[in-house]
Amino acid sequence: MARVFVGMSGGVDSSVTASLLVEQGYDVTGVYMKNWTQDMPGMHCPWAEDVADAKRVAVSLGIDFEVFDFENEYKQQVVDAMVSEYKAGRTPNPDVMCNQEIKFKLFLDTALARGADLIATGHYARVTPDGKLMRAFDENKDQTYFLYRVKSEALKKTLFPLGDMTKQQVRDYATEKNLWTADKKESMGICFVGQVGIREFLEQYITLEPGEIILQETGQVVGRHDSAMLYTIGQRHGLNIGGGLPYYVTGKDIQKNQVYVSQNIDNQSMWRDELTLTDLSWVGASPEPTDDLQVRLRHRGSLLPLSGLSINDEKAQISLKESERAVAAGQSAVIYRGDEVMGGGIIS
Repeated sequence: MARVFVGMSGGVDSSVTASLLVEQGYDVTGVYMKNWTQDMPGMHCPWAEDVADAKRVAVSLGIDFEVFDFENEYKQQVVDAMVSEYKAGRTPNPDVMCNQEIKFKLFLDTALARGADLIATGHYARVTPDGKLMRAFDENKDQTYFLYRVKSEALKKTLFPLGDMTKQQVRDYATEKNLWTADKKESMGICFVGQVGIREFLEQYITLEPGEIILQETGQVVGRHDSAMLYTIGQRHGLNIGGGLPYYVTGKDIQKNQVYVSQNIDNQSMWRDELTLTDLSWVGASPEPTDDLQVRLRHRGSLLPLSGLSINDEKAQISLKESERAVAAGQSAVIYRGDEVMGGGIIS
């Protein structure tokens, strides 16, 4: 009987994951990863409640339950990296780094050292026995965008029991099995601080300096911002510039702390059809330029067909068949070959 350590966050997805594996005959141990416990101003971190919820489910399933304390590693490898990226004017994705460094490296290594044969999580994704990462059956819930930096060697030791289920099926199963978390709401926002916004979070680590919002076409100052670090290309909301047509962020100068905007949706600063990717990571072998490839530039974004791809050791150049708006430096571009996730890199 294979021994599986299941990452249990206290939510319905990981609760159903554990229950399904028990039904399938695995020797299951539930594990809560204590990554973040710090309260934010006006926001209570619910980690203790989440541990209690996960433990209640584990008790009801009759499985062992443990807490792995990864808080120091998480602060160094995810939080500090995210803050550094914002300081540089880029828009990072902490969920991607969390999966790469914590869930499918630190958690996996710790679990294997403790006698596990496999790990499992509640991600909506699929994996083949030979370690290929595949899109989930439920396209609306597919989370492979966040998993593209997980290597094939780790995926061979990983189970994704929810990969062939819809969210409604997961909810229905949890209700049928009377799982404690059946009606628990989804956690949204930054992966480790729940509902708190990025501004409130960054204020704990960075002094945010107000500055000018400048109309790109004329150089006219049209408003004030709280910090250029907080804005991303194509952003429309949160500018607080009144009157007339909406404004869109077309650029920013971190050194001068200036944000540039335009009311022209066709402003070329917001549209790109050629992208350079750095910090490349491939699940297995890198894709061939002759493959029929698509790219996803944001979670739940459309799969965009590529017209060209060239890769060297450190960078990749990708050409989109059609220009895409609001492509932000620091975000991930994830390359797919049909349902298979090949990998990707960071947009520069």
